[in-house]
Amino acid sequence: MLSRQIYNRTIKVDGIDLFYREAGEEKNPSLLLLHGFPTSSIAFKNLMIAMSDQYHLVAPDYPGFGFSEFPVPDNFEYTFGNISALINKFTLAINLDRFFIYLHDYGAPIGLQLCINHPEKIAGIIVQSGNAYREGMGPEWDEYIDYWYNPTPVKKNKLIKFLSKEGIKNQYFGGLPEEALSKVSPELWMLDWEFLKRPGNIERQFELNCDFKTHFEMFPVYQEYFRNHQPPALVIWGKYEIFFSVKEVSCYKRDLPDAQIHILDGGHDVLDTHFGEVLMLIRDFINDLPKTNTFDPNAVK
Repeated sequence: MLSRQIYNRTIKVDGIDLFYREAGEEKNPSLLLLHGFPTSSIAFKNLMIAMSDQYHLVAPDYPGFGFSEFPVPDNFEYTFGNISALINKFTLAINLDRFFIYLHDYGAPIGLQLCINHPEKIAGIIVQSGNAYREGMGPEWDEYIDYWYNPTPVKKNKLIKFLSKEGIKNQYFGGLPEEALSKVSPELWMLDWEFLKRPGNIERQFELNCDFKTHFEMFPVYQEYFRNHQPPALVIWGKYEIFFSVKEVSCYKRDLPDAQIHILDGGHDVLDTHFGEVLMLIRDFINDLPKTNTFDPNAVK
C-alpha cells in the first residue's frame, strides 16, 4: 500500500524559519501549494493526503502565517515580492526544480511573481480564485484602491476592520448558500483567527494587504507571461465568490486560450466545500498533459 503520510517540517531560509508540509514521493510530479489569506498550509491537508499516491506535494506557510516564524523579523520587508523571493529560495533549499504551482488568493501575487521570474520551473498553473485581471476586482475593492493611492488614518481605521474575528469567519462563509454552510470546516477559520490575533500581527497583515497595490499594478506583466510562455492552466472559481468576481474567469482565455475553466457552486474556498470536484479536476488536468511537460525540467524555458 502506498503511504499517504504528511510530513511536517521546518527549514531556515534567509534566517527565517519556514514551516512546510510535504507528502508523496519526489520522483512523482510535484505541486507547490501556495495558500491564501488568512489561512496556511493546513488548507491543503486533505488534498495532500488524497494526491500523495501519485504526486509529490509541498505546502509552505509564509512568514507570519501558520507555523512559520512569528513575529516576522523587523528587517524583512513584508511584501508579496519579498515573500515570493523567499519561497523561491525555499524551493532551491528543498531541491524542488520543476512543479505545478497552485495559486489561491494571496498565493497569486506570491506565485505569479515566482512564475515571471523563474518560468523554467513552472510545469503548469492551477488557479483557485487567484486574481490576475482587473475584471476580478469589483466595486468592493474601490475603497481599498482609493486607500492605496490616497491613504489617511480615517480610511485605514475603516478598512483594517476586515482583520477581525468576524472578518476572518467571512472568508469562509461569505456568499455561500445555506446548503453549503455545513461543508465548511469550522476549525480552519478558528485556527486562522488564533494566529492572526497574536500581538503585532494585525498591523503586519494590514501592511501586507496594502502591498496588493503592487500586485494590482503587475497585472499586465502576468498577462504577458501567460501569452509568452503559455503554461498549461486550470482555473477554478466559485460562482458565489465575494472577493474576486467571477467575471475574471473568462479573462484567462484571452491570454491562455487552452486554459481549462471551471465555475463551481461554491464561494472563496471551493477546495473545502467542493473537495471531490476540485480533486478530480486537478488529477485530470495533470494526467492529460504530455509526460515531457510533467517530468522534464528543461521542457519550458
